[in-house]
Amino acid sequence: MLSLKHSGLCYETGTDEAGRGCLAGPVTAAAVILPEDFQLKLLNDSKQLTEKIREFLRPIIQEKALCYHVTNIEPEIIDEINILNASIRAMQECIVKLNPVPDYIIVDGNRFKPVNDIPYSCIIGGDAKYLSIAAASVLAKTYRDEHMAMLHEEYPMYNWKKNKGYPTAEHREAIRKYGITKYHRKTFRMLPDQTELEFDIIENVHLQIINP
Repeated sequence: MLSLKHSGLCYETGTDEAGRGCLAGPVTAAAVILPEDFQLKLLNDSKQLTEKIREFLRPIIQEKALCYHVTNIEPEIIDEINILNASIRAMQECIVKLNPVPDYIIVDGNRFKPVNDIPYSCIIGGDAKYLSIAAASVLAKTYRDEHMAMLHEEYPMYNWKKNKGYPTAEHREAIRKYGITKYHRKTFRMLPDQTELEFDIIENVHLQIINP
């Protein structure tokens, strides 16, 4: 069973991202503050849930949360600052939009950068341990999937409605056949003889905090 709090403070927010390993589309993050009495038995790491269950949970999370925010960082920014920094920026942008202002941040994963001096903890596998991170995971995933379905209408040959921009064999073959679009991440290199993604993560790149 997932825990509600890590810090014990009143306004603890959980944050997570979706789409970090994709060839196309944004990286999407969400941040959520849940009430003290929050319970939702089906809630778990979004990757462990079916699409149908995620879609079922999304409006419940939105209704019951004290507050939440979802942010996209588009491919051109990902190419400019790299995917690690883009993922962190997306989470930070969500956090600074929350009202009430969180007392504490719990982040899924092992990388983060401070935002407005709010204390935080990085928790590997946090989306399977804490309800607020799991809730953020569901929101990030469902909002991003919805966005990719919209982009699919413009470029149906890549089948983003199904693969969500991830490097499936079908998606890689479509890139070989049709080339890339404005929604592809140009720094994610996929040469014809490659079967795996390559991308550079630059450490210690300055990241501006974007305030509301």
